[in-house]
Amino acid sequence: MLPNEPISKTTVHEHVLKLLPDVVAKDAWGETSYFFNPGHLLKRGTYFATIKEKDGENDKASNLDRPSVWRLNIGIQKETFLSMFSALPQRPPKGCSIEGPWDFNVTDLIMPHPIYGWMSWIAVLSPSKTTWQHCIPLLKDAHARATVTFEKRIKSS
Repeated sequence: MLPNEPISKTTVHEHVLKLLPDVVAKDAWGETSYFFNPGHLLKRGTYFATIKEKDGENDKASNLDRPSVWRLNIGIQKETFLSMFSALPQRPPKGCSIEGPWDFNVTDLIMPHPIYGWMSWIAVLSPSKTTWQHCIPLLKDAHARATVTFEKRIKSS
């Protein structure tokens, strides 16, 4: 595989399930969603990443209906997001994308999630092997965020 050749969704899926503990994958909302849920103590667990393969009613910014284009979404910690992008974007109106200098159609570039960037989510369309290497620590960061959120939810229930 060449460094700029896109990796497969299967590569991402297998990595998330094999290398991050207590992860449950679910097909939900037209995407594969990854939840931290040790012991299946919560109905779904804490959501921290997704693989999205098609546009949704309120999420068409990435034009995912193009051949071979899919999006990896990662809910990183706020501090990590701020270190990458300096500020959180404003929450967009329903059915709209966040405002900023990003072209959400560009592949192989880590950027704020077009809808959930305001919540510290990032996205990358069809990452290459090189970009995937940058995504791995970001998935670990998101997993750590999900762990903290999960523990808070368990304590409050």
